[in-house]
Amino acid sequence: MNLTFENFQYARPQFDLFSASFRKASAQFEAASSAEEQARALALVNELRIEFTSMYNVCHIRHTMDTRDAFYEKENEYFDQQMPAYEGLVNEFYKLLINSPFRDELEKKWGRQLFTIAELSLKTFDESVIGLLQEENKLSSDYTKLKAKAKIGFRGEEHNLSSIVKYEMDMDRAVRKEATEAKWAFFSGNAAEIEGIFDQLVRVRHRIARELGYENFVELGYARMLRSDYGPEKVANFRLQVQDYIVPIATRLYERQRRRLGLEQLKYYDEELRFHSGNPQPKGEPDWIVGQARRMYSELSEETREFFDFMRQAQLMDLQTRPGKATGGYCTYIGKYQTPFIFSNFNGTSGDIDVLTHEAGHAFQVFSSRDIGISEYNWPTFEACEIHSMSMEFFTWPWMQLFFKEDADKYKFSHLSNALYFLPYGVAVDEFQHFVYEHPEASPAERNQAWRDIERKYLPHRDYDGHPFLENGGYWQKQSHIFVMPFYYIDYTLAQICAFQFWKKDQEGHQQAWSDYVRLCQAGGSRSF
Repeated sequence: MNLTFENFQYARPQFDLFSASFRKASAQFEAASSAEEQARALALVNELRIEFTSMYNVCHIRHTMDTRDAFYEKENEYFDQQMPAYEGLVNEFYKLLINSPFRDELEKKWGRQLFTIAELSLKTFDESVIGLLQEENKLSSDYTKLKAKAKIGFRGEEHNLSSIVKYEMDMDRAVRKEATEAKWAFFSGNAAEIEGIFDQLVRVRHRIARELGYENFVELGYARMLRSDYGPEKVANFRLQVQDYIVPIATRLYERQRRRLGLEQLKYYDEELRFHSGNPQPKGEPDWIVGQARRMYSELSEETREFFDFMRQAQLMDLQTRPGKATGGYCTYIGKYQTPFIFSNFNGTSGDIDVLTHEAGHAFQVFSSRDIGISEYNWPTFEACEIHSMSMEFFTWPWMQLFFKEDADKYKFSHLSNALYFLPYGVAVDEFQHFVYEHPEASPAERNQAWRDIERKYLPHRDYDGHPFLENGGYWQKQSHIFVMPFYYIDYTLAQICAFQFWKKDQEGHQQAWSDYVRLCQAGGSRSF
């Protein structure tokens, strides 16, 4: 493919035309007199969906590449308004699908998971909530834009939330403290606006849930995440196991870190520095890093060589941070061109390598399953998605000396300890969201207090050194998922456990572990977690 992302054409889908074509294809599905005819109509429905979602994804990528671009900001607002109506059309089709007289034959052809997804999706939507869903989308976008606009003054320079990070792990404690405080000054300075956005989000989500017949947003949140194997009780049990088994290990690791750093007390601004001699950092600039990644993926397997060359040649990665760019990292998929896309904010830390393994794990999975032919199967459900990304982080361990040279072992130690450190934080975010949506009437101050109480349970080592905003429970306000993708967080912790299993398997026998992993990637979303 000679086409590059820059040349991908964007044209705003005219929703009335799309809607008419979609309804026509749905009517063909309904009128079909055999499973074969229905399969053909389903292929037509998929084609239309792929065209629409491809335009949405191209718009989303270009908007996040520069949130100040007026054209794509307007287009993003258009999709915020249209996506709920799009979901409505898809759900109309899902009703026909699950009630098909040829369902048994279609299940044999496409598998049970398609119908499970359809059934769960139908629980999340009704025409009556379109206006509320539009409001929810707008509020989510407001939070994303607010963070993208962050201007953090530090030692005469202006930083965004990505570029300040490397100073938060500086070997000089005074620099770490100052940088960390500068970052939190942005959040505390914008706390009223952030809490206002979230308060409106909670209220609108609660109203959507009530309108759809739920007691509160929790059950709706689980249905939106398409969870078919487990519910809140099993998740609560998992959180308890993390508290019982992982928290003591993480606490011991923090104590070892304190001793390594030679500190009397490990403060919140010390946590990002793992070694007295400094954290491992990539030994080159972004272009050099991508070159090393190319060598790594060429040597890992034939499949990954083909995949990474494709990503580079088609320019399907935007990795460097810059003003106006949205924070964070993600991988998405543009079905029209059958291309993944990796978005990130390199900042000169080991996190840059994590992106090229984690997001590349997502991208490799969707690249491997791109020919399945069912939109629902591009990706698995979220907790299964994260298995591919987190496992790829471990499969690439043997190549870490390419990036870190003599510090490769330091990187592996910090990567493994970070994975363990993450589990208590991940379940804390989940428990907080259960509190929020079970108590929609709670005030911002009560939410902050709930976060602080939960934090003390799962992160007992944390010492905020009297920082008023953090002592009062403001830390959660930096976590985008809580605003943008409610209940999408426990997924990372479940997948992390699965990734540990792949890591163990890889050490016992690489060939078997790798072929299992590739098979998992090729299955796409055709199976539940």
